[in-house]
Amino acid sequence: MMLIQRVPTCPNIGIPGRKCGTIILTAEELNCCRDAVLMQFCANKLDKKDFFGKSDPFLVFYRSNEDGSFTICHRTEVVKNTLNPVWQAFKISVRALCNGDYDRTIKVEVYDWDRDGSHDFIGEFTTSYRELSRGQSQFNVYEVVNPKKKGKKKKYINSGTVTLLSFLVETEVSFLDYIKGGTQINFTVAIDFTASNGNPAQPTSLHYMNPYQLNAYGMALKAVGEIVQDYDSDKMFPALGFGAKLPPDGRISHEFALNGNPQNPYCDGIEGVMEAYYRSLKSVQLYGPTNFAPVINHVARYASSVKDGSQYFVLLIVTDGVISDMAQTKESIVNASKLPMSIIIVGVGPAEFDAMVELDGDDVRVSSRGKYAERDIVQFVPFRDYIDRSGNHILSMARLAKDVLAEIPEQFLSYMRARGIKPSPAPPPYTPPTHVLQTQI
Repeated sequence: MMLIQRVPTCPNIGIPGRKCGTIILTAEELNCCRDAVLMQFCANKLDKKDFFGKSDPFLVFYRSNEDGSFTICHRTEVVKNTLNPVWQAFKISVRALCNGDYDRTIKVEVYDWDRDGSHDFIGEFTTSYRELSRGQSQFNVYEVVNPKKKGKKKKYINSGTVTLLSFLVETEVSFLDYIKGGTQINFTVAIDFTASNGNPAQPTSLHYMNPYQLNAYGMALKAVGEIVQDYDSDKMFPALGFGAKLPPDGRISHEFALNGNPQNPYCDGIEGVMEAYYRSLKSVQLYGPTNFAPVINHVARYASSVKDGSQYFVLLIVTDGVISDMAQTKESIVNASKLPMSIIIVGVGPAEFDAMVELDGDDVRVSSRGKYAERDIVQFVPFRDYIDRSGNHILSMARLAKDVLAEIPEQFLSYMRARGIKPSPAPPPYTPPTHVLQTQI
């Protein structure tokens, strides 16, 4: 039995002296069903509603609630100027469709689309998940009935028919299912050592070596690192720097190991990364330009060698946001979007981060030379949004953690889905051996 909880009716306060209606909030406990269903429908001989054409039909699906009301759960696209439309297949979770109750009524209304929003009602029918699960058959051809027409016209039969063309059930898996099944998450840290960050000997520098408190990079590294390290199984992080002149010859490097060992750039936990970072500050010269592409390509080389779903790579770039190789970085991101890989960019300092927002690709997918990224793999987080005015204290670690990791699970799942990789079964829980007590008589 599902739990229905209705809060008291609340007045909607708007213009003083006027009644602005009421808001009623109804909540229902969600079923734990994790299935999703892919369905496709077509219709035949629908009523003609347009004076100069036929009809522009679309379907609206409603889930019934336990109190007898209905809630919209899906609306199809409009198919223009036809009485025999074929709608695109769509996926919907079983929870959204019927909350896991296979016999719960599903109502479907058929409308003719009008530009002004006053869509014309053609008719309706009801079904259930159990009926739909029979798939394409005689049982899933539905008469579309307009109750008003039926009540007025004795010879009225229907306003057309809607037919289920396909019905495919998929079990939706989660990020955690892959982790439980043994997929390893590998984090790499890359730190911006370019001169735009300021002289580390000066208090105004983002790399200022203050003996009493962490600088901007140190705060971001520690805060974000402590969040991500819980998802890395061995807590050993490759830590790279870019944009500095290295001793002893002063060569410029955009991909150097913070611990000074290019053959083994791993640091033990975030504390190890912090130690290597501060040691590097004392030995390298901040220089430039700010090139992201080399460190992205570094991680991509490793990601390209493991495409079976057993490992996933996450690159954490901490930067002041002044980027020099935008075109090359976009190309690297487009190439990396085909690999088991994500990128988190944490921006420190007061600069405008327009370039970082562009790389994030939430609004417009990143492209290079006419090719778009296969999927969104970049998450940008401006660190200043999470610290107080003094710049010394983080306002909310919980909010920072949420935003840093916000897109990683879906980016991870998008790669696995595109490659058809299923999670491995989780190993059985450990059962300690039972000790049999031996007694002598």
